[in-house]
Amino acid sequence: MCFHENLMRLRKTNGFSQEELGAKLNVTRQTVSKWELGQTTPEMDKLIEMAKLFGISVDELVGVESAPDDAAPPLPYYPRGFHYEYKSQRTLYGLPLVHINLGAGLRKAEGIIAVGTIAKGVVSLGAISMGVLSFGAISLGVFALGAVGVGLLAIAAFAIGCLAIGAIAAGLFAVGGVALGVFYAVGGFASAGHIAMGAYAQGHIAIGDVANGDYFWENINDLTKADFDDIRATILREYPRIWKWILNIFTHGFNVTK
Repeated sequence: MCFHENLMRLRKTNGFSQEELGAKLNVTRQTVSKWELGQTTPEMDKLIEMAKLFGISVDELVGVESAPDDAAPPLPYYPRGFHYEYKSQRTLYGLPLVHINLGAGLRKAEGIIAVGTIAKGVVSLGAISMGVLSFGAISLGVFALGAVGVGLLAIAAFAIGCLAIGAIAAGLFAVGGVALGVFYAVGGFASAGHIAMGAYAQGHIAIGDVANGDYFWENINDLTKADFDDIRATILREYPRIWKWILNIFTHGFNVTK
């Protein structure tokens, strides 16, 4: 099998388009097309690059056969590991609208929509992702969702953000099994600078089964409507500018009928 036939077979076996192979070799799609049609032949440095890319020798690539050896069966061809990459031609602010880069190893993707091992974009999905809307094992973004999330709004097993929700959450407002809030916290263990509510609560104002603070209410399930009215009045006195929806979380969290 001659070079141009080998090139076409190897390119297709590895899942490359002519444009993708050209990009890896720093040549145009038209150049790859001419090679496959047998119209031109690449220089030696390109042959070496292609041989390394396909995991074969230059002799195998150009179709030079070694002397026959009856004792040695022909070696099977095994394609390299899976790799798929797509980058849209259309761009916005210099970034492709869509960049998908998947395969073994670290695959970086950067675009308005980015998908890869390491993804960076407005909307990003990856093992490590960074973006406005970010999904990943480690996620950084305005809205971050993942095993570890850092963002304006972070939802993760371990979450850090202005509003953080997770098994372990830390932020201005934290909600979680363990919740550490600069201002507010709600959780199994809740600690906050201003108001905390949980099984164990610690804060300037604390509401919990066990509570510790300058103002605190314990045995939360036994609190009466009068207690919650008192809590509301205390919060408004201490923090008169508190947002209403936050106030309601700490004073309407339970259906009190006593």
